[in-house]
Amino acid sequence: MDFESLQQYLLAKPETHVDFPFGEDVHVFKVKNKMFALIGQRNDLLMLNLKCDPDEANALRDIFPAITAGYHMDKKHWISVYFDCTVPDGEVKRLIDNSFLLVVNSMPKKDQTSIKLHL
Repeated sequence: MDFESLQQYLLAKPETHVDFPFGEDVHVFKVKNKMFALIGQRNDLLMLNLKCDPDEANALRDIFPAITAGYHMDKKHWISVYFDCTVPDGEVKRLIDNSFLLVVNSMPKKDQTSIKLHL
């Protein structure tokens, strides 16, 4: 996936917006002001940080060398996906969906309901 495709997929999530708290070169995607994804560049590669279940994160790192502990994030709950063409697009979308739902499911019930009505 390229940057434009990623951004389009992320912004299609209900009540999602992009913010730039770390500068113009780091796109932070939030649902109701809670971060669920971050896009930046590292080592000349597009990098996507996502929230992830710790057990799944360990398994993903074993399967895909392009998935590492979250760069500048909580290493237990975040992963970084580097776009070197080794992680299939479908897997990236699944990881984005999971990150979004992890964040939404931690919100108060009324916020969860308003978001999930649009999924």
